[in-house]
Amino acid sequence: MSYMPNVIAFRPRPAAEPLRRPRILIRAAREGQAGWRRDRDLRRLLRLDYTPAPGACLPRLRAEEAALNEARLQRAAEYDMHRHVLLMIAILAEMRAAVADAPASVRAGAGIGAAMLAQIGAALSGPAAAIPARP
Repeated sequence: MSYMPNVIAFRPRPAAEPLRRPRILIRAAREGQAGWRRDRDLRRLLRLDYTPAPGACLPRLRAEEAALNEARLQRAAEYDMHRHVLLMIAILAEMRAAVADAPASVRAGAGIGAAMLAQIGAALSGPAAAIPARP
């Protein structure tokens, strides 16, 4: 008789799925980084009275962006392209702010730094980041 375990091992999914968005959206978000002022723009975008700690609002930004992306894919009338670009700018800026705010010892131990940001930027803006248009 052979031993057959009844547990199937699956590879765990990453906690944060990579963003796969159209190239033009990512390009607009990257260009918008130059004019981004965190204290002013993040509070206005999230309708807050205070500026949260760097990286603290990333889950909310990602959730709002995912909802807008779903509306974009469904070609819904309530899709707001301007807000979508602003959310993408905020996500990229918050990722950078969170990395910059982390202590150097934590960044070194976790391997987070300029190389990690470059890898994230390349993943967001590379040719595989585009979603083909629907006919």
